Amino acid sequence: MSKRLIASVSLCALLAAAAAAAAQDSETPSNTAHTPNQVVSTDATDGPGEASPWAAATKQGIGSSYEAYRDLQYSDKATTGTVSKVWFSLANGVLSETMYGLIHEAQIRDLSLVLVGDGWVATEAADTVSHIDYLHKDKAGRPLSPAYRLTNTDKQGRFVVIKDVFTDPDRQTLMLRVTVKALKGTVTPYVVLDPSVNNTSGDDQGDASKTALRAFDGPHALSLRASVPYEAASIGFTGKDALVGLLKDGKLGALNAKISEKGNIRAVAAFKPVSTSATFDLALGFGKDVAAADTEAAATLKTGYAAVLARYNGQGKAVGWEDYLASLGELPRLTAQSTDNGKLLYASALMLKVQEDRTYAGALIASLSNPWGETVFAKQSATGYKAVWPRDFYQVAMALAALGDKKTPLAAYHYLPKVQVGPNTPGNKGDGGWFLQKAHVDGTPEWVGVQLDQTAMPIMLGWNLNHRGLMSDADLKASWTAMLKPAAKFLKDGGTTHIGWNNAKITPPYTQQERWEEQEGYSPSTTAAIVAGLIAASDIAARSGDADMAAQLKARAADISAKIEARMVTTTGAIKGGKDTYYMRLSRSDDANNPGVQDERNGRKGMRGDLILDGGFLELVRYGVRRADDANIVRSLTFLDDETLPENLRVKYTFRFKGVEGAFPGFRRYGNDGYGEDETTGANYGVLGGSTPGQRGRVWPFFTGERGHYELARAALKSGGVTDTDKTRIRATYVRGMELFANEGLMLPEQVWDGVGVKPAGYETGEGTNSATPLAWTHAEYVKLLRSLADGQVWDRNPLTAETFAK
Repeated sequence: MSKRLIASVSLCALLAAAAAAAAQDSETPSNTAHTPNQVVSTDATDGPGEASPWAAATKQGIGSSYEAYRDLQYSDKATTGTVSKVWFSLANGVLSETMYGLIHEAQIRDLSLVLVGDGWVATEAADTVSHIDYLHKDKAGRPLSPAYRLTNTDKQGRFVVIKDVFTDPDRQTLMLRVTVKALKGTVTPYVVLDPSVNNTSGDDQGDASKTALRAFDGPHALSLRASVPYEAASIGFTGKDALVGLLKDGKLGALNAKISEKGNIRAVAAFKPVSTSATFDLALGFGKDVAAADTEAAATLKTGYAAVLARYNGQGKAVGWEDYLASLGELPRLTAQSTDNGKLLYASALMLKVQEDRTYAGALIASLSNPWGETVFAKQSATGYKAVWPRDFYQVAMALAALGDKKTPLAAYHYLPKVQVGPNTPGNKGDGGWFLQKAHVDGTPEWVGVQLDQTAMPIMLGWNLNHRGLMSDADLKASWTAMLKPAAKFLKDGGTTHIGWNNAKITPPYTQQERWEEQEGYSPSTTAAIVAGLIAASDIAARSGDADMAAQLKARAADISAKIEARMVTTTGAIKGGKDTYYMRLSRSDDANNPGVQDERNGRKGMRGDLILDGGFLELVRYGVRRADDANIVRSLTFLDDETLPENLRVKYTFRFKGVEGAFPGFRRYGNDGYGEDETTGANYGVLGGSTPGQRGRVWPFFTGERGHYELARAALKSGGVTDTDKTRIRATYVRGMELFANEGLMLPEQVWDGVGVKPAGYETGEGTNSATPLAWTHAEYVKLLRSLADGQVWDRNPLTAETFAK
C-alpha cells in the first residue's frame, strides 16, 4: 500500500470548500440532525487569530503509557506508580492531537518542525515523505510498546528529520527525541507548537522564552521545554504570528513574548543551525497551571531519554507495556492464526488498551481521533470518536477477553452503570434501563438516541465474561438487580424516553436507531443482539432466583425470533428488478414486503427499504439466532455479494494489492450510504458541517472480519466440523485482507478508499480514508477472528441462543 502524505489543508481552502458546500446545500433540502449533541457550550474566542480545524484523522500511530490496575481501578498506588493521563497521536509525520486529563481532552492541535536553508523553507507535513516504525520490537518484528520512530525525508533531499515519540509513564509528559540531519548545506530547525488547550482552538493565553513555550486555558496548561535552550522564541495569534513570516522569508521577524488576550495562539522557537547532524529532546508537560506543567516537563528531561523509554517499555524492573503483553496468555495461539507472524495482532492489543481512559477504568472509546478532523473547526469542545458507544465498547471488551486480558474486560463491565440511563442520569425524566447512545467517559450524556443493540450488548458481555471464567457467579448475580434486570426489562417491554430531544415510545424489537445510528425500524443486526441479550438475561435471571422474569425473557426472545423473517426478509425485493427474497437493511413494517421508505441521511435521499442491503443479517449467525446454512441467509448473500448492482446500491468490492497474490473482499455499511467523501468533488465528509448529495460511504474493513466469522460458522456445520483446510482458506482471504487494510503504523481504519468517484489527492484503492484511524472496532474484529480460528468456533456465539434457535 502507498504510504501517502496528505499536505495540511489551508484555512482558505477550507473556507472555500465551506462556501461551495453552503451554495450546494441551498439548492437541496437540508438534513434534520438525528443525533443532536446534548453537551451545549459557547464558542471559544479566537480573538484576533484565525480559526483552526482539528488535525487529520488518518493516524500513523497512537500511544500512552501502560498503567496497572489496583482493585480494577487506576491508582498511583498500583505497581506502575503515578498514573500518567497523556495520550498522543501521529499524522502526516507530525505529532497531532495530544490529550491530557480525560481521554477526549486535546491540549494541542499539532507540534511540528519547519526547516530553513539557503533560500528555502520546508515543513514536515507538506515537504517530506514520512515513514513510521515501532521503537521497541521483538526478534520477529512485532511491536512491544506504542513508542514510535517517525522518519521524515525531504522530497528534495536537503534534510532528514527523525523523531522518537512516547510518554513518560511516571509524569504528565510527552517526550520526543529529535534528530535533524543536514544533507545539502546548513539547516536551521524551528519547532512550531499549535495549542488547543482545554479541547478548543481558542481561549488560550501563553508566553514564549528561550526556556519554554507555554499556554493555558481554564483548568489546563502546558509547557514545551527542550534539552538545549531555544535560540529565539515568539508567540502570537494564529495567522498573525511568527510562523507567517518564517514561511514567507525564513525569518521570525519581531519576537513577541506574551499573549494576555484570549484567542487562538501559536508559538515558534528556533534551534541552532545544523551543518551535519544534531539531536535534542523535547518534553511537553501538562498540569493544572503553567508552573505544574513546567515541573513535569523539566523532570522528564532530567530523567532522560533512555530511562523514560525503558520505563515506558517495561524493560528491566519497570512495569510497562512488555508486562501487559506478557499477561495476554492467548497471544501465541492467536499469532499462529495470522499471516504476518502476529505483527498486526500485537499492534491491535496495544491499540485496544491505549484507547481506555485513565481516570475512569474500563472506559473504552471508539477511536483516538476526530473524523475528517482537518475540516472540522475546534471552536467548541468535542469528543469526536473519543467517547463511549456501548456497541463499540462491547466489541473491544470481547476482543480483550479473546486476547487473554483477564482484568480490562471486567473493569469495563463494572464501568457500564455510568452510561446506563436511570434516575441519576442528567436530564432524564423518562424510563431507564437502556444505555446511552454516546457518552463522555465520565458518563455525561452526549447523544441520547435509543439503539437496542447497545442495551443488549452489556447483558451479553456480562454473560460471556462469566461463561468464560473471567467473572464470578457472585459478581454477575450482584449486578442483576441494579443493572441487568432494568436493561432486560427495557429489551422486553420497551418504555417511554424523556431526555433531551428524545421523547418517544420504544417498542422492541423496533429500534429508534439501528447500529449505524441513522434509521429506525426492524434491523437484522439489532434484532440478533436483542434475541441473544434476552436469552443471556433469562439465564442470569434464573441463576439469580428470578424464575418468573427468566420465563418472560425467554418467551419474549422466542416471539421476536419467530417474526424475524416476516419483518425483515422481503419476498418481493426489487433490487435486481424482480421479486426476489433477501434480508433488507431494515424495515419499518411488520410486513417485510411493505418496508417503507428510509429517511434522508448524510446528503443521500431516502429510498425504499427493499432497495437497501447490508450485511447485518450475518449477526443472526454470529450470535446463534440462525444457522449459517439457513436458506434466507444463504440466498441473501448472493445479493450482498453482487458486484454488478448499481454503484450506489452495491455493497461488496474486491480489492487487489500491488505485489500480493489473491483478491480480498471488502464491504460498505449498506447501499445508499453517504458517510464518506463526495463522489463528484472528492471533498471530505461534511466539510465544515455541510452535507452534499454526492457523499458516499466507503468500504469498512471490519466487515471483512465479519464475513470471515460467517465462513467459519458455515464450515463448522459440515460433517467433521472445521478443518485445517477451512482455516487456511479463511486466513488467506479474510485475515490477510484485514492485514492489508492496515497502514504502515499497523493502524486499522474505519473506512478505506473504494475507487469510486473523484479521488482525493493521494488515496489509493484499499487505503484508509480520513474518516477515523485507528478504529477500535476494526482492531477488535481482527483479534476476534484470530481467536475464533484458534478455537474453531465463533468467539461471540452464544451457545444458549444457538441451542434455542439454531439447532
